[in-house]
Amino acid sequence: MDKTSYLSLIIPFYNEEENLPFLVEKLNQVLPSLGKTFEVIFIDDGSDDNGFDILKSLLTNKNNWRIIRLRKNFGQTAAWAAGLDETKGEIIVIMDSDLENDPSDILLLLSKIDEGYDIVSGWRKNRWANNPLSRRLTSRLANWLIAKISGVKLHDFGCSLKAYRQEVLKDVKLYGEMHRFLAILASWQGAKIAEVVVNFTPRQFGHSKYGLERIIKVILDLIVIKFLSGYFTKPIYFFGRVGIFSIILSFLTFLLSVYYKFWGGKTFIETPLPVLTALFFIVGIILILIGLLAEMVMRVYHESRDRKIYVIKEKYN
Repeated sequence: MDKTSYLSLIIPFYNEEENLPFLVEKLNQVLPSLGKTFEVIFIDDGSDDNGFDILKSLLTNKNNWRIIRLRKNFGQTAAWAAGLDETKGEIIVIMDSDLENDPSDILLLLSKIDEGYDIVSGWRKNRWANNPLSRRLTSRLANWLIAKISGVKLHDFGCSLKAYRQEVLKDVKLYGEMHRFLAILASWQGAKIAEVVVNFTPRQFGHSKYGLERIIKVILDLIVIKFLSGYFTKPIYFFGRVGIFSIILSFLTFLLSVYYKFWGGKTFIETPLPVLTALFFIVGIILILIGLLAEMVMRVYHESRDRKIYVIKEKYN
């Protein structure tokens, strides 16, 4: 295989032995029609079925098809990160292995990428067509909330089928459960995003690995990335603002306690206001100190790694 390829296709899987043969068959029909070099990287995220051995038998004599086998089930974010570390392509496409994504839609994503976009996201527009109204409303509300908080206007953040230019991902680091926000993280680095409607086929084999716990993780991760997007390089702005607000509250509660003392007929010990005054003041000071410490940590982080606080798109001359 060439040192670099046009396309790198990353496919994480976990206990998908029944789906993998059908997926490989469909990819064999689609990828050669590209007319360009490509590589396929399967990431076995610690499966305990026969998926790895089945894939090995299917990929005989396919030098541009690889399998990366993780020692245990590290989770989808780790599987994505492992795949991204192995890619050599100019364009990176990530898709699920459960056959809910249609491999033929890869061509649609690449066509949109050629229009000048950095990221193209799939939109499973008809996914909830035959589901109860409650499921449809929940999905729309979740996607609306993520779009509102992140500032990235997509209809289907949960769709794994996306295409990325390699350069927009090189400074994006994945951890926790951040894989579902990869497009958001890249967008915050200046990536240009488009969305195209893709096919959706209900899962035929196996069962979904997602449940109620996923919703909780999404909410918590969204809070984290929103905080990092606004205050990663200047944490004092967050902690300092909250700290100053707390000190202002302490001043107001102090004035209120003085009012009750001289005009309200209540002594200091008859109301909780003096305690609240001290509490708000101490919390405010602590938050400001935390902000200062965070500033020093970020200074050390950037200087020790020589990390830039900007991203260059291109240079001329």
